[in-house]
Amino acid sequence: METHAGGKRDGGSQDLRGLMSLLAECESLDPIDREIIARLLVDARISHAELGRHVGLSRVAVRDRVQRLVEQGVIEEFTVVLNGQKLGYAVNAFFEIQVVPERLESVCQALAAHPRVTVVYQMTGPTTLHVHAHARDPQDLAQFMQSHIYSIPGVVGVASHLLLRRFKSVLSIR
Repeated sequence: METHAGGKRDGGSQDLRGLMSLLAECESLDPIDREIIARLLVDARISHAELGRHVGLSRVAVRDRVQRLVEQGVIEEFTVVLNGQKLGYAVNAFFEIQVVPERLESVCQALAAHPRVTVVYQMTGPTTLHVHAHARDPQDLAQFMQSHIYSIPGVVGVASHLLLRRFKSVLSIR
């Protein structure tokens, strides 16, 4: 089960309670906004009318609240999360990449430009970058690393890790 803002999850009311608990700590949101956001996180395709039934407001009032949350930047986007395995990308790789400081921006841009790279984070600690990417199989991963990571000027070290199992993946808070 994954948590994302792109579609329906299987967790139902337990997921909703967990999201409501997390959002309860957000003092800038009133209880209705919290419930709207939690329900959108469970199913971003829910209609304004259905949301209204859950929170006791009209469709128009819910639409206005959602639009306000978007305008305030609380909701950044409504998106779709794809299943990489179903698309033929069976390997989820995580990289810790050390970069010389003067090349940080150019390395980040090169990595971010590749369509298989889904995340590029600058981190504290012994490594500079934390990167997520997808590959079809171990050979494809080796070729990707050789062609698209090791070859970038400024990369001085790479540690790779492969995902074995996903227990939780919250893709809805940045």
